[in-house]
Amino acid sequence: MRIRNALMLCSLATTLVLTGCSTSPISPTGEKVATNQIFSSGYGPVEDHGYALPAIPINKVNQKFHRQIVDYATDEKPGTIVVNTPNRFLYFVLPRGKAVRYGIGVGKSGFAWEGRAYVAWKQEWPTWHPPKEMAVRKPDVAQYVEKGMGPGLRNPLGARAMYLFNDEGRDTLFRIHGSPEWSSIGTAASSGCIRMINQDIIDLYARVRPGKNTHVIVQQ
Repeated sequence: MRIRNALMLCSLATTLVLTGCSTSPISPTGEKVATNQIFSSGYGPVEDHGYALPAIPINKVNQKFHRQIVDYATDEKPGTIVVNTPNRFLYFVLPRGKAVRYGIGVGKSGFAWEGRAYVAWKQEWPTWHPPKEMAVRKPDVAQYVEKGMGPGLRNPLGARAMYLFNDEGRDTLFRIHGSPEWSSIGTAASSGCIRMINQDIIDLYARVRPGKNTHVIVQQ
């Protein structure tokens, strides 16, 4: 009897452990998908190229926006980036029906965009050149249009940036980049670019190979 009870307790404990590692977020199609692994512990302080990125108070960010590996059914090939604007998710497609999912900040009303592009190039600790249109709206950034804002913890592009070009090879002026404004993740607050927590953009950057074969699909 004791052996039977012990086996029952062991089985129950195993079930609790397994279910504790899995959640059921909503996919871009509205169906529930299983979270295979979540990386909530990956937002501590980071020393990177001489810059000391502070820890993110990740407990203040909705858990669905934490970096995680999820089940993801798609016809897109591994290495593709899919941006789901309404749900504020970016997916990096993996083999065998999986994807790394990140929480993002997207363009506010009037600045959002959709379509296909590719990652033409990427840069660590980039210099920020705001477009002239932004300088008209925000005169305080006009000084950076030509000379740019050098890399640093306050730079709006954060620790990494990926530059998106269209099929004709023209710069779309949209970027996927890091941001010191971690609290904007899950919101529509940018001027059209895709914002990520710096720790997340560092992770994504390491996975992405620039070139016309690295497709980016932005959905509205």
